[in-house]
Amino acid sequence: MSFIKLIVFVTFSLSFTFSNAHPVGFNFGWGAHHHHHHGGMSFGLSPQFYQFSCPQANDIVMSVLEKAIAKDIRLAASLLRLHFHDCFVQGCDASVLLDDSVTVASEKNGGPNKNSLRGFQVIDEIKAKLEQTCPHTVSCADIVALAARGSTVLSGGPNWELPLGRRDSKTASLRGSNKNIPPPNATIEGLLTFFKRQGLDDVDLVALSGAHTIGVAKCATFKQRLYNQNGNNQPDENLEKTFYFGLKTMCPKSGGDNNISPLDFGSPRMFDNTYYKLLLRGKGLLNSDEVLVTGNVRETHELVRTYAQDESLFFEQFALSMIKLGNLRPLTGFNGEVRKNCRRVN
Repeated sequence: MSFIKLIVFVTFSLSFTFSNAHPVGFNFGWGAHHHHHHGGMSFGLSPQFYQFSCPQANDIVMSVLEKAIAKDIRLAASLLRLHFHDCFVQGCDASVLLDDSVTVASEKNGGPNKNSLRGFQVIDEIKAKLEQTCPHTVSCADIVALAARGSTVLSGGPNWELPLGRRDSKTASLRGSNKNIPPPNATIEGLLTFFKRQGLDDVDLVALSGAHTIGVAKCATFKQRLYNQNGNNQPDENLEKTFYFGLKTMCPKSGGDNNISPLDFGSPRMFDNTYYKLLLRGKGLLNSDEVLVTGNVRETHELVRTYAQDESLFFEQFALSMIKLGNLRPLTGFNGEVRKNCRRVN
């Protein structure tokens, strides 16, 4: 940084600190919404949101993530999924992090989440570190979004410029968590309906499903494909034979519901396009994976083919779709709050 730039930067930072000293800790005009100029104050999300109030926010997130993922490789996929399950219920507002309380019926007890969502301790640890460095500044909703991006990057996936400035909800929606998150046995029509409801299209569906290039699923989520796909006690005929026999060994007809299998057994730890290559060979784990190819929607099948052939195109679209996902109905401006503890409202 040149000397002149440094002086300007320091002056900026100082004036910012003082202007920020009053109780409403607000990033007025500091790039938090420079792309909205239609009258009045409006608050969009911006990658520069914490540029002055907490410039080291992402470094803190990454240092905690690196340690956590080194200890438990599965956490990368868990944190990516956490962001998805947060955004599909009330928007990206950290509602999924709230524990049960007198006023909150926790989304953690929703069907798709119960005994299944993971990574809450990592979010707590990131939050605690950020509270030490920049108290009352970085929202839990932004932490979840930053953790999802960081997990992707640390697994070898794409990076993207992440818009920030979400605020945290004071409510959760148990009903929403039961209603809005697509189940693993969904049909292609079902999946598209769930995604369209959120303003996401078939391209987003296929690209975001590519997150299944990392992580695992429990037997309970795909057992029907092995033993009773269409209510006729027969396996799903789209399952490739050796893959099917391997899964049967792992998931007996009765019991073993919590046994886990990688969603992409080709390279379960690497964020790459192997997931799509396996789908084309009948080796997708969940029904909701396989229907991208076998369902009667030509577009999704063609997109799977495209991403299987061109990993960089997949990475590019995954980044775009993640930004779109992260922009779902965020709380901004004076709405919501910045929670001190991600598990409960202030």
